[in-house]
Amino acid sequence: MTRTTATAQGPAGAGGATPATGTLGAPAVRLEGLAKVTGAARYAAEHTPEGCAYAWPVPAPVAKGEIASIDCGRALAEPGALAVLTHENAPRLREADDGTLAVLQSSQVAHRGQYVALAVARTPEAARATAEAVRITYASRPHDVVLTSDHPGLRTPDEEGIDRAWGDFDTAYAAAEVRLDAVYTSPAEHNHPMEPHATVALWEGDRLRVYDSNQGSTTVRRTLAALFGLPEERVTVVAEHIGGGFGSKGTPRPQVVLAAMAARAVDRPVKLVLPRNQLAAVVGYRAATEQRVRIGAGADGRIAAVAHEVISGTATIREFYEQAAQPTRSMYTSPHSRTTHRVARLDVPPNSWLRAPGYCPGMYALECAMDELAERCGLDPIELRVLNEPERDPASGLPFSSRQVVECLREGARRFGWRDRDPEPGARAEGRLLVGTGVAASMYPAEIESSTAEVRAEPAGDYVVRVNATDIGTGARTVLAQIAAEALEAPLERVRMEIGHSDLPPAPLAGGSIGTASWGWAVHKACRELRERLAGRGGVVPGEGLTVRVDTAEDIARRSQEVVRAAFGAQFAEVAVDRDTGEVRARRLLGVFATGRVLNARTARSQFIGGMTMGLSMALLEGSTMDPAFGDHAERDLASYHVAACADVVDIEAHWLPEEDGHLNPMGAKGIGEIGIVGTAAAVANAVHHATGVRVRDLPIHPEALLERLGG
Repeated sequence: MTRTTATAQGPAGAGGATPATGTLGAPAVRLEGLAKVTGAARYAAEHTPEGCAYAWPVPAPVAKGEIASIDCGRALAEPGALAVLTHENAPRLREADDGTLAVLQSSQVAHRGQYVALAVARTPEAARATAEAVRITYASRPHDVVLTSDHPGLRTPDEEGIDRAWGDFDTAYAAAEVRLDAVYTSPAEHNHPMEPHATVALWEGDRLRVYDSNQGSTTVRRTLAALFGLPEERVTVVAEHIGGGFGSKGTPRPQVVLAAMAARAVDRPVKLVLPRNQLAAVVGYRAATEQRVRIGAGADGRIAAVAHEVISGTATIREFYEQAAQPTRSMYTSPHSRTTHRVARLDVPPNSWLRAPGYCPGMYALECAMDELAERCGLDPIELRVLNEPERDPASGLPFSSRQVVECLREGARRFGWRDRDPEPGARAEGRLLVGTGVAASMYPAEIESSTAEVRAEPAGDYVVRVNATDIGTGARTVLAQIAAEALEAPLERVRMEIGHSDLPPAPLAGGSIGTASWGWAVHKACRELRERLAGRGGVVPGEGLTVRVDTAEDIARRSQEVVRAAFGAQFAEVAVDRDTGEVRARRLLGVFATGRVLNARTARSQFIGGMTMGLSMALLEGSTMDPAFGDHAERDLASYHVAACADVVDIEAHWLPEEDGHLNPMGAKGIGEIGIVGTAAAVANAVHHATGVRVRDLPIHPEALLERLGG
């Protein structure tokens, strides 16, 4: 049975009083909860306009090459077939900034799984049969899909500031009394949201309407308008309910473009739901990384020099890479530092965002290295981190707006029972089980983007808040209503939210832990201004109502640039390792976080424990294998790509510290979507080492990697 707990906003460990439900910070239940459990909430694929047709994509079976011939005769003879779109007859698109969206525009094949045709038919079954009947031949070419540390194509990305250095790392490292030089690897990891990518598209004259599963319909609208040469006001994107995305829906994906093209071609609505086993090739994933970490320290554990060198791969049609060395610049004192990134373009499916991009794999490597350094220095892992806690951001020299890493470590240690831990690896056994504990710290930037919002007071005493935010399952709709209720000094039940529609006031996407902080600022500002206007009218709402619309662009521009804003945390893990089989089981996970003001205790806990569960999954289960012969990932569904289930998470706790930070936004909140995953994999890996004395630096930690060194 999974046990989850959370500390209310108040002194850590004191179990401070929980605010009354309906106020900011309270564990208010999700406003759409009843609609979801009764099926009233409609996701993208659940919209079926009259006369709707269905589409099924055809993926390329070669990793690199060119289409030589296409025969659609048998396909179009299938019962119910309406059309087959290929590069020969598909509507022409304007030039795309994102190469993955230039679908069916060329005969070239850049990666295995790239869509080369789209079948459209009257039923889903007919669409699939039509797709399977399409005959395509290819002129394949040799492909390069394997990343190696000496790959001839490795280069520094074309991005200013991606590599940083200060001091003289080489000299300081060579002179250090204690030196660590280790390489850590992480495999490709796929997002696999519960709801697959889906779009229903229909043209209403020269207007395009799509129901789409995405993390930001403002961006999707802008992109579709550009691709189809339309004014933005002629494109409507509806994304009212989203079944997860984890970054894979952060920008438009091929299905929304294909559905719109198909709807135009057959002159009727078209529904396209991507098959689960095709997602791995077309919606993005976290690329594999190889990270070399070198730390030079004194015998007392004080760090003198740090180098973090990262290599990763990217696709030929769009460049994206894991900026995994970034957290190393700011996490610990480092008088001499070097952080570098090199990337190789490969003939692989395009990679993209996955929860906490860069920071998740980067902190895994750094925090495992810190654990190794602590052992070499004969120090407790927590005390080593405390010893190297910086007063200012080492990378910029600026102060942190708030930073409670030490407090998170201390509070987590108290709750976890760290003091009773025997520091000797392999010292605790229960029959054939070896038991160990590990710790890691975590960090994720607290960024924000400008947003617009609108609020309307109605004569009956209700308020309607309109903002094109996206609730991807996080509870954002509820939290925004709480922000509005507090700013208006009104009961929560008097606030009605309208989100997830591109005709609403534009807002940034849900991702990078920026969503609620960005939208919430606009909502708070609009509600405050409305309240002031109503006060000037003696509280009387005119018969036609009263509306206020705001934009936070100028407010954000006025924010101080002289501080570094980030969320921090500490994760603890206890594992049991079967010495005979090498199987690792997590017995306990505990996280303590400092993320500004927590806006909803219920949804915050959900985000923290969800991130921690994904971190556990990253440590022990998740990983995709690149097949060098075929040129794609072998694990393409949830039968072969393993993720943590309830049985894998026996005891998980999330707590947070009270934190006042006046440099953030009017709510005093930092984003919390990413911080839970960032340190968990390292905590688990460190616990495995403590249990067994075996250091596994390659994720995920498979039984065979342990058995080889346990003598099993």
